[in-house]
Amino acid sequence: MPTTAYLKACINGARTPDQLAGLPVTPEQLADAAVAARRAGAQAVHLHPKTPDGVDSLAPEVVAAAVTAVRSAAPGLPLGVTTGFWALPDQQERWRAVESWTVLPDFASVNWHEPGSPELVELLLSRGLGVEVGIFHAEAADSWAQSAVAPHCLRVMIELQAEGDTATADDLLARIRRADSPAPVLLHGLDDSCWPLLRHAGVRGLQTRIGLEDTLTLPDGSTAPGNAELVAAAVDILGQVSR
Repeated sequence: MPTTAYLKACINGARTPDQLAGLPVTPEQLADAAVAARRAGAQAVHLHPKTPDGVDSLAPEVVAAAVTAVRSAAPGLPLGVTTGFWALPDQQERWRAVESWTVLPDFASVNWHEPGSPELVELLLSRGLGVEVGIFHAEAADSWAQSAVAPHCLRVMIELQAEGDTATADDLLARIRRADSPAPVLLHGLDDSCWPLLRHAGVRGLQTRIGLEDTLTLPDGSTAPGNAELVAAAVDILGQVSR
C-alpha cells in the first residue's frame, strides 16, 4: 500500500564489511545502493563516506568522492552525510575537516551530545548545508531545545539504541517540541528496536528512516539482502499505519 510518509534510507552507517559482506563502502557501491533505495521508495539518503577498508572518514577527498558518485547516479535525491565524532575524535580537527569539504552534500547529521557539536552546526549552516540534529537522550533534547540553532535545523532526529522503546521516544518527542523550531522530527531505532520504532513513527506521524545502518534483518527476522529490501518493507509498514 503506497505511503506518503517521509522515509530516508541510511545505507551503511558505521558498520564495517566484516559485519555484512555486501555493505556499501566504495563510492560506486554507495551510488548503486542509493539508486536501489530510491527505486524502493526512499525520499532521501544518508551515508557514511568510508575509506577502502570500510572505516568512516570526514576527509574532504573521501566525502567528495562519495557525494559525487551518488549525485551522478541519483540526481535530485536529497543526500546527507555523517559528521560522527568517532570518525575524527578531536573537536577542532573535526571542525577543520568539515570546513575543508570541497563537494558539499545537501545536509549533514550532527549528534548533539558530541563535543563541539553546537559550533559544528553553526559551521554547517554558514556553509549553506541543512543540518539534522541527532538526539540520543533527555539531556541532549533539553539542551538542543534551548539552543540558538534550534530554529534553523532542517530536521531533528530521535535516535534510540537497541534497548529503546516507545515510551522513551514519546518523552524525547515532548522535550523536542518545547523548542521554537519548525524542524520536523524523525524517529528511528537500532537493531532490536528498529522495526518497532519505525512503526511507532508511522503511528505518531513522524518521519523515519531505514537501512543497513539501523538493522541487518527484515521484519520477519531474516537477513536483509540489502537496503532496497529494507526500504520496501518499511514502505509496506508505513502504508499500513501512517496517518
